[in-house]
Amino acid sequence: MAGFIDSIVGGGGLIQLPAMLLLLKGTPVPTILGTGKVSSLMGTAAALRSYAGKVPIRWRAVGTAAAVAGVFSFLGARVVSQLPQELLPPLVLGLLVAIAIYTFWRKDFGSLHAPRLSAQREPLYGALVGLIIGFYDGFFGPGTGSFLLFAFVGLFGYDFITSSASAKLVNVATNLAALLYFAYTGQILWAVALPMALCNILGSTLGARLALRHGTGFVRVLFLVVVSGFIVKLSLQVFG
Repeated sequence: MAGFIDSIVGGGGLIQLPAMLLLLKGTPVPTILGTGKVSSLMGTAAALRSYAGKVPIRWRAVGTAAAVAGVFSFLGARVVSQLPQELLPPLVLGLLVAIAIYTFWRKDFGSLHAPRLSAQREPLYGALVGLIIGFYDGFFGPGTGSFLLFAFVGLFGYDFITSSASAKLVNVATNLAALLYFAYTGQILWAVALPMALCNILGSTLGARLALRHGTGFVRVLFLVVVSGFIVKLSLQVFG
C-alpha cells in the first residue's frame, strides 16, 4: 500500500512508518527508519523506472535537486538520533494543512505543464528544494514525496504527472544516501526490510502505471485525498 500511494502522489512513509512502529515495538527509531529506507528506495526506483521514457524530466533542475538532496539526506540521517522526534509531527501537520488548502483553492493547480522559471533559475531552485527536503527525508522521511510533488508543481510550474516523475528521481537520491548511512552503522533489520522491499516494488509499479493511464486529474484528486487523510492521522497523533 505504501508503494502504491507513494508512486503516484508520495507520502508512502506516512503509511509505512506507523505500521513499523506498531509492529516492531522496542526497536530503536533509527533502526526502524533505516529498515524502512530499503523498502522506500526499491519502491521509488521501481516507480521511476515505470515513468522513465514516458514522462519528460527537466534534468538540469531535477538532477541538481537530486544531487543536493542526496548530500543533505545523508546529513539528516546522521543527526536523526540527536533531536527529539516529537517535535516533527506538529510541523509536518502544519505544512500538510497549508498544502491542502492551497491545492483545494487553486482548481487549476497542477493541471497544466507550464514551467515558469528560466533555465538559469531552475537549478538554483532545485538546489534549494533538494537542501530542505533532502535533509528532512534523511532525518524523518514521511511525507517527503508529497512535499516534493507540491514543490515541483508550485515552484516550477510542472503538471502533476511530470512532478510525480521528477519527485521520484529526487526521492531515489535521498533514500539511497540515507540508506548508505543506516547500513554503514548497522541500523537495518534485513529480514524485515527485504520482504517489504519486494512488496513495495509491486505496489509502486502498479501505482505508476495507473497514474500514467489516468493522467493529471486523477493524480490531483488522489493527492488531495491522501494529504487529507494524513492531516486527520497526524491531528489524532498530535492532539489525541
